[in-house]
Amino acid sequence: MPIITKITQQKNNQERYNVFLDEKFAFGVEEGILVRYQLTKGKELDQWTIEEMVFDDQVSKAFNKALTYLSFRMRSEGEVRKKLRDAEYGEAVIDEAVKKLYKLNFLDDRAFSEALLNTQVKTSKKGPRAIRQDLQRKGIDKEVQQEVLDEYSEEVQFDTAKVLADKIADRESRKTPVQIKQKINDALLRKGFSYTVISQVVDTLDLEKDEEQWEDMVAVQGDKLWDKHSRKLSGGELKMKVKQGLYQKGFPADVISQYVEQKERNDE
Repeated sequence: MPIITKITQQKNNQERYNVFLDEKFAFGVEEGILVRYQLTKGKELDQWTIEEMVFDDQVSKAFNKALTYLSFRMRSEGEVRKKLRDAEYGEAVIDEAVKKLYKLNFLDDRAFSEALLNTQVKTSKKGPRAIRQDLQRKGIDKEVQQEVLDEYSEEVQFDTAKVLADKIADRESRKTPVQIKQKINDALLRKGFSYTVISQVVDTLDLEKDEEQWEDMVAVQGDKLWDKHSRKLSGGELKMKVKQGLYQKGFPADVISQYVEQKERNDE
């Protein structure tokens, strides 16, 4: 069996040591491995022990790399595994490093998922579907996903969606109720809310317009349609096209008629 003929401290990392067998460099290990296997000059090592030490050292290096990665913020197991794979550690080494991280409470997918849920609800105002996608991308187990999402009550979903809907309604106040509802519907769907929650939220909004507001809105949107279609159409075809456009935007029939009549009078 080969014999340890020299052990030297590495220049660039004083916590690691180079081990020489029969006067030739064999492998490097961290100080903990050196102590655990009681490596000293003159000790004989069989191949099995050497392979075991090298494996343990790889696990330790992977563990330390994961700790550095986790020091910036909480991570999921899936994120840690990807980081270590990118660093070209083998699956067996990664498995052992992950086990050690769990044992020492550096990894906790349930706590990570709950933190992600709270952050996405409070800061990004996301609904359950969008958060589930986030959890899936982080590699969270489906059962854990569901357990965490079950904590996102319908009441909280409604309150969260309502905040977004109110902001949109205020921002789009110069548009028709139909247009505002469509904007809200599209935005909340993208945020991951269900049709049921969206419908409940929209039903609570007061989007009614008074006569003056209708007149102001139809003047702005009607003129845009009139200018657009008058380049190719005229007479009855032009009026019909503008009426169709305004109707699709949610303007009442009487408001549309008044606008077209006024437009005709102005053009005479």
